[in-house]
Amino acid sequence: MRVLHFLKTIDGADWAWKMVTHLVRMGVEVHVALPSLTGTFTAQWQASGAVLHELDASLPVHEPWAWARRVRALRALIAAVAPDLLHAHFVTNAVFLRLALGAASPPRVFQVPGPLHLEHLGARQVELRSADTRDWWVASSRHIRALYRAHGVPAGRLFLSYYGSDPAGFSDVRTGELRRELAIDEDAFVVGNINYFYPPRRLLGQTRGLKNHEDVLAAAELLAGADAPRWVLLGKQWGRSQAYYDRLRERAAAGRARVVLPGWRSASVIKRVWADFDLAVHVPLSENCGGVIEPLMAGVPVIAAAVGGLPEVIIPGATGTLVPSRDPAALAHAVAAVRRDPQAARARARRGQRLVREMFDASRTAGEIRDIYRSILEGRERPAEYDSARAAAGWSV
Repeated sequence: MRVLHFLKTIDGADWAWKMVTHLVRMGVEVHVALPSLTGTFTAQWQASGAVLHELDASLPVHEPWAWARRVRALRALIAAVAPDLLHAHFVTNAVFLRLALGAASPPRVFQVPGPLHLEHLGARQVELRSADTRDWWVASSRHIRALYRAHGVPAGRLFLSYYGSDPAGFSDVRTGELRRELAIDEDAFVVGNINYFYPPRRLLGQTRGLKNHEDVLAAAELLAGADAPRWVLLGKQWGRSQAYYDRLRERAAAGRARVVLPGWRSASVIKRVWADFDLAVHVPLSENCGGVIEPLMAGVPVIAAAVGGLPEVIIPGATGTLVPSRDPAALAHAVAAVRRDPQAARARARRGQRLVREMFDASRTAGEIRDIYRSILEGRERPAEYDSARAAAGWSV
């Protein structure tokens, strides 16, 4: 079986090289088209065992003159590799493949990493109307699958498989590394998150960033005062969003709450310092399952907004706490409740840790993808779907 994967970046989507590494070990011949072979995850892609190709197979929205050149390059690559199946990981790749190849295309799988494009009419119509009988979708959450069903995609064209992660390097033993660096006392109650800072997308009508750091800052202000929590928002701007990041830092510095935005850290450091948090909060405007997996890997209690695929991971009373979206008062109330009963929160986090280490196990999820390939190409039985609520319900801590 020969499969050709397409990504729009080598600097993100670490779940993709983890998946590919396991697929290669399972005997799948994997080729990967990347817009550049130099970037954040160059070493990981080189070690994956896949055959790498430098090709930008995304829609040239800002460079329409590049369309013909990219189409020729794509068709040449398809002819050289002769894949049995195409696997796209971003909507820009999926739509480009459909438009550029037409009836000459091998079967195509779009593994959908997030629901954002489905939540907006124009982007949703472009994606759905470009598909035909050569297309299948792998939803990476039940939420995404439900959106596709609601917009008319037949159930037989939809599969479910969560993107895999890797627990290696995460520790639930507090080292104090981050607290010492930021001069935070050992007994301080530390709340926060680790995210990229995405500026508002004005074309989508957004007035706040995608990860909604604005509401985190608002909740921090509501809890300001004597013995208030210490808030740490690790991360950096995404793309050309430095001005947005700077505005948030200024807002944090001007408020009464004790909030710091100390910038980014390497992946290895992030895995170590999660345990320095007493609580992670993640209240994005739109999300799949991201933002809550890493703190749970480290056994840190989590409060999340009830959006997207997050309720499939943060199960109230079992693995964490959910709050309404765009409600800083509810977030502040939930933070105070965790602080009043940290033992119960830790018990939920331990159950959540067990859940994410099974639910997002990269070898398990890659096995699902291999079986999805076999179902499409060979007519084999569809793989069983993971049920997080059922799994968590049977665990005690």
